[in-house]
Amino acid sequence: MDDRRGLARSAGLLIVAFVATLILLGGLAIGFAGRAPATPIPVAVESATPSPPIETGATSPSAAATTPSAEPPNLTPSPSGDPVLVGAGDIASCGLDGDEATAELIDGIAGTVFTAGDNAYEDGSDENYAQCYEPTWGRHKSRTKPTPGNHDYQTKDAAGYRNYFGAAALNEDGDTWYSFDLGTWHIVMLDSNCGAIGGCDANSREGTWLAADLAANQTTCTLAIWHHPRFSSGDEHGNDPRTDPFWRLLYAAGADVIVNGHDHDYERFKPQNPDGQEDRAKGIREFVAGTGGAALRGFNAPVANSELRVAVTPGVLELTLHPDGYEWNWIPTSGLVSDKGSGPCH
Repeated sequence: MDDRRGLARSAGLLIVAFVATLILLGGLAIGFAGRAPATPIPVAVESATPSPPIETGATSPSAAATTPSAEPPNLTPSPSGDPVLVGAGDIASCGLDGDEATAELIDGIAGTVFTAGDNAYEDGSDENYAQCYEPTWGRHKSRTKPTPGNHDYQTKDAAGYRNYFGAAALNEDGDTWYSFDLGTWHIVMLDSNCGAIGGCDANSREGTWLAADLAANQTTCTLAIWHHPRFSSGDEHGNDPRTDPFWRLLYAAGADVIVNGHDHDYERFKPQNPDGQEDRAKGIREFVAGTGGAALRGFNAPVANSELRVAVTPGVLELTLHPDGYEWNWIPTSGLVSDKGSGPCH
């Protein structure tokens, strides 16, 4: 009797092991059939204590991911009811899944979505937009205000970018820079691919447009978004002086916030002037938010006025635009680190 019971137990264990192996192999097959997993990301979190009166702190993410859909339901408005801008740069690649994770964050946030360039890798082609961007951030297309990056111009004249976003990405003259008002804020969307558009200096077509746009602005606060950051500690690109004319025009007009991408990391700066000097009275706060889903990179030694540097996870930058100031909330796709704070308009 004992021998028969032992044989039955052994047979049962063999059957359980066989079934478990089938389940494991089936799960692996399903996993490999989807989009390729993200490559390992570099771990880099560096912080400098901010100067008062800015309030900031590391917190866990405040926006829960929701089930993706063509028009995400149950969007959570800002507690104040003031308008929100949310987005990032350096977004969608078919070989990675970071863009799906960041799109899921945006699923739960009401407001206007922005892109800070390099929206569809590798070349910003029609195929890249259709196959890589559309399945993730594309579900927010109807509320998106985009800007182009250098990868978008790897397709001649950024044709894929123009075809995908259409009139939403252009001004009335068909140029790839434009502006709009959001609450009490004026939002300027610029093209920093200077070599492809005839330059970014004050006398260029874009420069003269920007000066006129800022002169006509009647709102209280101003924010500008483009791809290449004037100031950056990123180890791939760093400071880009080509966008210095943008900074000088915006500073002279009393602008408050600039958001860029290009370096695949998150970095926050103190308010500063175009010469890179801290300026609490009139300075512009710059954010680098190249964390939309592309493979992350690291940092060189921090440049002046850099307050926080993070390259551990993709994430999105949420900006709540109050009548006399703003709140920022960089939300990661994991709970490793986040960044919140506030600042006044000039």
